[in-house]
Amino acid sequence: MLPIEYHLTSDDLAKTLRDDVHDGLTAHPKSLPPKWFYDERGSVLFERITELPEYYPTRAERAILERHAPDIAAATGADTLVELGAGSGAKTRLLLDAFGAAGTLRRFVPVDVSGDFLQESAARIGAAYPGTDVRPVVADFERHLHLLPAAGRRVVAILGSTIGNLAPTQRLAFLTDLRGTLAAGDALLLGVDLVKDPERLRAAYDDARGVTADFNRNVLRVINRELDADFDPAAFAHVALWDAEAEWIEMRLRAARAQRVRVGALDLDVDFAAGEEMRTEISAKFRHAAVRDELDRAGLTLTHWWTDPADDFAVLLAAP
Repeated sequence: MLPIEYHLTSDDLAKTLRDDVHDGLTAHPKSLPPKWFYDERGSVLFERITELPEYYPTRAERAILERHAPDIAAATGADTLVELGAGSGAKTRLLLDAFGAAGTLRRFVPVDVSGDFLQESAARIGAAYPGTDVRPVVADFERHLHLLPAAGRRVVAILGSTIGNLAPTQRLAFLTDLRGTLAAGDALLLGVDLVKDPERLRAAYDDARGVTADFNRNVLRVINRELDADFDPAAFAHVALWDAEAEWIEMRLRAARAQRVRVGALDLDVDFAAGEEMRTEISAKFRHAAVRDELDRAGLTLTHWWTDPADDFAVLLAAP
């Protein structure tokens, strides 16, 4: 069994959940952070979403990496891959294969908030790449960047347009913090979803089979289980809207009727008016010039930009 480095305990997660839910349900308008979608059930639902015909980002990003992972390895010369929000599937292996083929791969550092997930996925990677030093780290990458292993020539990867779940001010603060941890020769590998036809975007977040709707309501099930709440998930409708000014998709839950929800662990009663909406996720979409400017403000220089044939998605490299 691979040793895991812990910077986040179950007690830390429980406190963060309590704080996030209290702050979100007492705010005006109400909101909940998207990271709480991802318990075991939520993770399975998200994997189903990535396979839906409407949901193009995963396929597009994989296609870019299939074509350009060797270019990424050549451009960076990295011996260490640090993956924030670690995946366990084809995209991670495409990168590991490319670095291995280039003869530089020495170390893989998957980072995630779930120790159980990391134990399983890191063990599979370790078995598939026996010559690679696999060092899983349980951490919140918005808080613990300075504690991540810094040895070697690193590529820090944030795939899946995860960066788009952060509001612009949060995103800039995160990228600036990340820049502060990068040494000369290190690089950032970033996957970003691009602005496109709003109808395609809405369909990707409101699929015909209702899988995304179930995924969205899963945050209520997590709160029920972990905080002794009595949300009725069926009493909330899934909403996916395109905000043309902010250029992001916004997911919300809309109360189907007036209701009061009890959150026992917080000793909190929360009233919802009929039709009231609670934001659960933003997913920003990007343009080349705006990404370049945002990286510049964070102290990073855009060096490479690759897209799929349809220009739906981009994978980029940036250097300090």
